[in-house]
Amino acid sequence: MGQYVDGFVIPIPGKNIKAYRKMAALGCKVWKEHGALSYYECVADDFTQWGLTFPRMCKLKKTDSLIFAFIVYRSKAHRNQVNKKVMADPRMQMDSHAMPFDMKKFATAGFKVLVKSK
Repeated sequence: MGQYVDGFVIPIPGKNIKAYRKMAALGCKVWKEHGALSYYECVADDFTQWGLTFPRMCKLKKTDSLIFAFIVYRSKAHRNQVNKKVMADPRMQMDSHAMPFDMKKFATAGFKVLVKSK
């Protein structure tokens, strides 16, 4: 396939969406500047799908929202190069106590692309 994706699922208090959006906009700018192919930050608005729903899986409170985010790279090696630059970027030096969500509930993984549309 030739692409690699970092994926994120982040439960967040609904009242913190505005602060998260500001942080996500900076993340988008920085990752794209350092070579990410695309960057998405999405907030869930429909949990009526089948199977185990995200609210149940993430143990969301009624006042929580859910962020689903992903960043696309050319390859895993490209991801590693981009992330090294991003982590060294002074704009990304954030105090974990200032995060608008609980870092203990933050989930992330790297994914090899299995199927891709044209």
